[in-house]
Amino acid sequence: MTYALSQSLQEAIYQQLTTDAALAAEVGTAIYDMLPSGTLPGIYVTLGAETVLDRSDISGGGALHRFTVTVVTNAAGFSAAKRAAAAVSDALVDAPLNLSRGHLVGLWFDRATASRLTNGDRSIALRFSARLEDS
Repeated sequence: MTYALSQSLQEAIYQQLTTDAALAAEVGTAIYDMLPSGTLPGIYVTLGAETVLDRSDISGGGALHRFTVTVVTNAAGFSAAKRAAAAVSDALVDAPLNLSRGHLVGLWFDRATASRLTNGDRSIALRFSARLEDS
């Protein structure tokens, strides 16, 4: 197994999201790897948790990365969050990510969970799976 590709994948995902015009139309530049201090914008995207499973074989090291990207909004209803979540999904599924190490075999949407947070905000957590091989 290799966890060595995790940073490369995270950087490529962040790059893909921050350069996507459709997502920018929904959230502007409010795409975070780490939430900033102070007041947050009314809608934003954040990179979240990751689980990595070994997918090495006789040809070399590999891993399946299951990661979450979350959209959060203080808008009434889920409409704005759903538009932004759709833009996140469109930006990532089958995207030709440019990794600094290894290569992407495939990237797929796995599931999404929409919920109301205790502070009244809306949240949509999207889980994706990315299969990587070390090279």
